Amino acid sequence: MANARSEPATALGFLSVVEHAEHGLFGGYLILNANGRPLEFHCTAPVKANRAQEILYGPTLKPFLYGEQIGQTLIRKAQTEPLLICTDHDALLSLREFCSIPVVIVAGQTPFHPALPILQFKLGTQSVAVLSTFGNDQDLVQRRWQAHELKLELLEPFSRIREAIEEAQRGMRTSSGAAVGSIPVAPGSGAAPSTSATMA
Repeated sequence: MANARSEPATALGFLSVVEHAEHGLFGGYLILNANGRPLEFHCTAPVKANRAQEILYGPTLKPFLYGEQIGQTLIRKAQTEPLLICTDHDALLSLREFCSIPVVIVAGQTPFHPALPILQFKLGTQSVAVLSTFGNDQDLVQRRWQAHELKLELLEPFSRIREAIEEAQRGMRTSSGAAVGSIPVAPGSGAAPSTSATMA
């Protein structure tokens, strides 16, 4: 992260990946304040593994692309450190190995079927889970949620991310790697500088 804070802001991060059949994976990271208003939004240019990477990475390819390449790139770009990061893709749980912020997967219409072991619990009425290897995150997430009396609906922001990525795709040039574009969300704010990371 660009800034080191002793205490995270009263904000939640929402991280998702949208798969495009022709272009590959697009990542989006939306940070909302406690009222559900956007503080920041960042998205990546398309990331696509070549055939050699698909063979060499095997079943570890998806967590590598989602968590290490896309997820890390996006959270490093953010200026705000949220209380926790919510995701709708189990492969993004692997991001937790590379950041100090708890990462939770939010249950959608179907039950959890993650490739990694998880601990399930509730935030308000919403079912969520953390990696069991970071079991202390369950207590940390619940304490932060209750301390800040958060009432945000945890699935709705993912539709905002998908729509914002579609909009950003229209305005971004396709490039290799995980170049990051930022869309200003505050009235009168200028565009944030971009950064890039390439697949290893």
